[in-house]
Amino acid sequence: MRILVINGPNLNMLGVRQPEIYGNKTYKDLLSLIKSHCKANNIKVKFFQSNHEGEIIDEIHSAYKKFDGIVINPGGLTHTSVCLFDALSAVGIPAVEVHISDVEKREDFRKISFISSYCKKTISGKGFEGYLEAVDFLAGLKVEQ
Repeated sequence: MRILVINGPNLNMLGVRQPEIYGNKTYKDLLSLIKSHCKANNIKVKFFQSNHEGEIIDEIHSAYKKFDGIVINPGGLTHTSVCLFDALSAVGIPAVEVHISDVEKREDFRKISFISSYCKKTISGKGFEGYLEAVDFLAGLKVEQ
C-alpha cells in the first residue's frame, strides 16, 4: 500500500497559526504521527506540502500509477480550487479529504469544498487523528479490491 499525504497552504505553520483552532503541535509532529502509524501498518507514505496550487496539482499528477491512495488537506484551496478537483479526477486515485478543524462550525465559506464530491470520504474536526483515520480508510479500500 502506497499513500501520498498532501497538505496545502499554511499547514506548514501548524503550532504557530491559530493554536486555538489548530492546536500547539507542529507540522513536523503531524508527519511523525502519520509516519509511525504507517510504519506500524506496513504502509509506504510520502508527504508533500505546498503553499502553491500549481505545485499541488503537479504532485497529484506525478502520483498517477504510483500511489494507491491520497490523503489531502487542501487548506484554503478546499473552498476555491476547481483545479484540485480536476487533478484528482484526472489521476483517478482514491482520495480522502481531511481537515484538522471542524469546518462545519467555522465561517460559512469553509463549508464549501470543491473536492469533496470526488473524495471517497471527508474527515473534519478530528485534529491530527483525522489523518490516521483517512490512512486506515484507504488501506481498507485497498484490501477490498
